[in-house]
Amino acid sequence: MLLDKRELAGIEAGRISLVFRTWQSPRVRVGTRLRTPIGLVGITGIEPTSRETVTEDDALRAGHPSLAELHRWFDDRAGTVYRIGVKPAGPDPRVVLRQRAELTPEEVADLRTRFRRMDRKADRSWTWQTLRLIADNPGRVSTELAEAMGLPRKYFKQRVRRLKELGLTESLRVGYRVSPRGEALLRAGSAEGE
Repeated sequence: MLLDKRELAGIEAGRISLVFRTWQSPRVRVGTRLRTPIGLVGITGIEPTSRETVTEDDALRAGHPSLAELHRWFDDRAGTVYRIGVKPAGPDPRVVLRQRAELTPEEVADLRTRFRRMDRKADRSWTWQTLRLIADNPGRVSTELAEAMGLPRKYFKQRVRRLKELGLTESLRVGYRVSPRGEALLRAGSAEGE
């Protein structure tokens, strides 16, 4: 489930505790924690409803200035209306992880193992090469980095997201950079001496 900038700002400020979506079937479950630009957002409740049962208070809790405005939002959407409770659920663990500038020997060994697994599943080794390419080219557009790797941009970005999941890279307005955790791994090097 995607949350727009207005919703995220309201959730972060504590003004929004409810969002509405129209779906054929629910796309999230209670207890889900979504990663967003403001950190984690927790799903505290989800229930089917209808535009007729939504109240003025619901509209305000969802960050809409009035029930009429929320009804106009419903007019553009087909499907079942779902009332979804939301709340801030803490920082994105990847952000916390990537700030760690020191790695234990166990963490280095774990990351090397993960890299070997990812490389085995791909058509060729890419993990260390991608991490080094980003380290050498911070802020460079993904199209150029993908070209340097001989990959379509879509596949390159998928691979960078996998490194980001490990806390090794972070996105910039344009391009990427290696995080402090990623720099620590590069300093440690691969088990193969790369």
